[in-house]
Amino acid sequence: MGTSRRQAAAIVGVHLRTAQDWDKGIRKARDRRYYPDGRIVDYKTGMTTQQRIPLAAIDAELHPRFLTLEERETIADPHRAGTSLRKIGAELGRPASTIKRELDMHRSHGSYRPHAAQRAWAGSRARPKESKLAMPGPLRDFVAAGLQDEWSPEQISHALLKNFPDDEGMRVSHETIYQAIYVQARGGLKREVEHTLRTERTRRKPHRNPEERTQRFVDEMIMISERPPEVEDRAVPGHWEGDLIVGTNSQSAIITLVERTTRMVLLGHLPGGHTAEEVRDALIPLIGSLPEQLRGSLTWDQGCEMAAHQQFSIATGVDVYFCDPHSPWQRGTNENTNGLLRQYFPKGTDLSVYGPEDLELLANKLNRRPRKTLGWETPAERMRDLIKAT
Repeated sequence: MGTSRRQAAAIVGVHLRTAQDWDKGIRKARDRRYYPDGRIVDYKTGMTTQQRIPLAAIDAELHPRFLTLEERETIADPHRAGTSLRKIGAELGRPASTIKRELDMHRSHGSYRPHAAQRAWAGSRARPKESKLAMPGPLRDFVAAGLQDEWSPEQISHALLKNFPDDEGMRVSHETIYQAIYVQARGGLKREVEHTLRTERTRRKPHRNPEERTQRFVDEMIMISERPPEVEDRAVPGHWEGDLIVGTNSQSAIITLVERTTRMVLLGHLPGGHTAEEVRDALIPLIGSLPEQLRGSLTWDQGCEMAAHQQFSIATGVDVYFCDPHSPWQRGTNENTNGLLRQYFPKGTDLSVYGPEDLELLANKLNRRPRKTLGWETPAERMRDLIKAT
């Protein structure tokens, strides 16, 4: 059976009212009563003051490495009863050194008061620091001038180090400059230079973890990381890379396919647009014209024109693998081929004026061109030899 408050007060040698105050987290010292919420009542003057520590700071959700108020209360009573620091630490799951450090830092007039310790700790955490760029001065002037000249924050930060090697006051990180522009108080540098960043953004663009990105298509994509090894090392023919060359005002396009082993090129006609349905309907006969042994796989980027990739795979039996975002080198053979095609179709060309016959003539021209990477053989010769061998 537990001890009553009256009995506990008698054992400790304090008045019952004092024991009640202790239970409420109230402490008394030098004619003052200290309340858990930060109030201080002075009996001599009748004045009540408030410590400038917000309750949110006292009751904030903390990282597990920080002591909580409940843990501080658990430390106080056993310590007062003479329990060893090691035993108190074992009860809390903390090392004895943590308990000793807590008692050394927050012992007042020879006693440890958990609520006062919590307030003192919370007060020590709040250290608002004004930004270096919030007030006018040479540092802010230099940064503003650099931004007006369209320097990046990182360039400005390094220029300060170079131009003022012995002046520690002329130092600021590029992150601080970004914070001053995008975050702080709609003031600082924001009003002066918000239009001078190269991106012309007034808000910071979040960078998401690739694993957290929303899928581009309704049908699940098979990523390039799942592509079989024989595709990567070009040992087996029949694996293709694909993309679009887009014409003026994005109103017309050409499908470009290149086989990874032989560099054979196929071109598809898209005179009126390049929606997912139009690309699907052009790709199916293009791949379907190939011998079955040359219909292995297709690697594409994550453009919206491939939203019907599953329907294409069902119709042709060809799996589609998707590159990672912003990784054109993962289909480098196709990128190289597109560069060759730009000799005939410069950017801004109206591609709708070229018919299927024109594209077939151009594909044949490229396929009859000797390639250094093929030992000066042509893609057509390599493809012919492969078909004969199989």
